[in-house]
Amino acid sequence: MLLRFCLRMIILVVFASFGSLGFGRSLAALLWMSVIFSAAVGTAKREPPLDVVLNHWDETAAYLALCCLVCGLHPAVPI
Repeated sequence: MLLRFCLRMIILVVFASFGSLGFGRSLAALLWMSVIFSAAVGTAKREPPLDVVLNHWDETAAYLALCCLVCGLHPAVPI
């Protein structure tokens, strides 16, 4: 899960750097879409949210925390 998370974050940062809205707004939008995607995959795979091993729900929480951090540091990012 950690390797998957790191690879997806690299991809998100690369795509956000090419965004026409600016890096902060693009990264916030991509992180929000990642939150929704990870939650949907966790629901589809019927993974328990508080499991012993890392799963898509932990990835969802990490994306949500980063999205809140980006929105808090960049005042022009409305979410």
